Amino acid sequence: MLDNIRFVYFIGIGGIGMSALARWCRINGYQVAGYDRTATPLTDALQSEGIPIHFEDNIHLIPADFLASPKKTLVVYTPAIPKEHQELQYLQAAGFNCQKRAAVLGWIANQMRCLAIAGTHGKTSTSATLAHLLHYNQEDCAAFLGGIAQNYQTNFLPNRGTPACAWAVVEADEYDRSFLHLLPRAAVITSTDADHLDIYGQSEHLLKSYAEFGNKVCQGGWLFLHHSTQLSKNDFEGRNTWRYAVHQEKEVDVWAENIRLQKNAILFDWMVQGRALLKEVILPVPGLHSLSNALAAITIAWKVVQVSPEKLKEALATYKGVKRRFEIVLESDWLVYVDDYAHHPTEIEAFIAAMRLRYPRRHLTVIFQPHLFSRTRDFAEGFAKSLSQADRLILLPIYPAREKPIDGVDSELIFRHVSLKDKYLVSEVELLPLLEQLPIDLLATVGAGDIDRFVPQIANMFTCKIP
Repeated sequence: MLDNIRFVYFIGIGGIGMSALARWCRINGYQVAGYDRTATPLTDALQSEGIPIHFEDNIHLIPADFLASPKKTLVVYTPAIPKEHQELQYLQAAGFNCQKRAAVLGWIANQMRCLAIAGTHGKTSTSATLAHLLHYNQEDCAAFLGGIAQNYQTNFLPNRGTPACAWAVVEADEYDRSFLHLLPRAAVITSTDADHLDIYGQSEHLLKSYAEFGNKVCQGGWLFLHHSTQLSKNDFEGRNTWRYAVHQEKEVDVWAENIRLQKNAILFDWMVQGRALLKEVILPVPGLHSLSNALAAITIAWKVVQVSPEKLKEALATYKGVKRRFEIVLESDWLVYVDDYAHHPTEIEAFIAAMRLRYPRRHLTVIFQPHLFSRTRDFAEGFAKSLSQADRLILLPIYPAREKPIDGVDSELIFRHVSLKDKYLVSEVELLPLLEQLPIDLLATVGAGDIDRFVPQIANMFTCKIP
C-alpha cells in the first residue's frame, strides 16, 4: 500500500488512532500533513513534531506537493468523515489513493508480529499495559494505542528494528469492522457487550464479527478470551484458546487469587491452570476491571512473547495507566477529583465500582456527558441504571461526534430513568455555577466526548477553594 508513496495526507488527523498512524509515517520517512475540524492538544503535539495541519475544509490548504503527486500520495481518512467533505470528495474524484484508517493500520501492523487487543471495553488499557510490559523489558515493539499512555505521554511507540522482527501492539477497533483488517499472531478479546448498533444493527451481528476477528489469528496462534465473552473455544479451531477472569470461573485458565488493596495498589497472585505463576504481584492502577486487563496483558507477554514472569512482575509494578482512565486530577483530604473515559453502561458501572473500592467513605458526584445519539437511544435505560449507582448525578447534553441529531433522543431520555433523587440536567454553561453551589468531596467527570475540556476549569475552581 505504501510502495512508491512519498506523501501521506490524513483527513481527521487529530483522532487518537489517526495521529498514531501519522506519527509512524513521519518517523518512517514519509512527508505527512493533515486536516481536522478543530485544534486540540493532540493536534498541537503533532504540529510541534513538524506535521502541518489546517482546520478548514479547503482544498487550497492541502500542501501543493501532495496535490501535485497523485501517484505518490496516499490519503487516509476515517469513517467519521462525512461523505460531503469537500477535500475527500475532490481527492477521490481526482484519482488519489484514498484508504480508510483501518486498512492502512492493517497493512502496517501485518508486516510485524501483530498482537491485537479487541473488545467493547478494556482494549485501550490492555494495549497500553502490554506495550509497557514489552518496552520495559526491551522487546522491540511498536504500539498503536487508543489513548495516551501515562508512562510515555504518547499514543504511539515506534519499533527500533526492521518491522518483520518487531512486535506490534494494536488496539483492534470493532467500529466499522475495522479489526478485520488485522492478521494477528495472537489476540485478546476483552468483552463482547453490545455497542455500535448503528453499524451492526443487532448484537448477534457484532458477536459474529468478533468471532470472525478471532479467526483472523494465524493457525497455531494464541487467542485469550475474557470469560464473559459469548464465544466458545470451539469457535476457533487451530488456535490455542485460553479464557481468563479476575476470579476463578468454570473453564477459566488464568485468574487472580488473594486479591487485596494496599497503598492505592492492587496485590494479587497470578494463577495459570491451577498453579500460582507469581505471588504478590503489584498493579498500581485501581479497579477490578484494571486487574482483568492486566491479567490478559501479562499472560500474552509471557505465553506469546516469552518474557519471564519475574520480569513481568517488575514491569507491571511501574505501570502508570492511561490518560482519562481513572485519571486522578486532584487528591486531598478535602477533595478527590477523577476523570474517566467511560462511555458505555458497563464501563460506567465498572468505574463507579472502582471509585467505591478506593474511596469507600466519600459521597460520589458524577458529571456525565453521553456520547452519540445512537448509543444514547440504544442504551438509555442501561446508562440510567449504572449512573444511579452514584450518590449524585449531573447530566450534560449529548456529544454528537460524527452523528446528526435523532428525533426524540436527548439526555432527558437517560435522566428520567435515573433513580437518584439528587440529580441535575444542565447545559454546559450551567455546569460550573452549579458545582460552585454543591458540597462535594468526591467528583468524577465521565464520558468520551469533549467533557475533558472542563477538567482544567474544574480543577482550578476547586484548587482555589482548598483550605
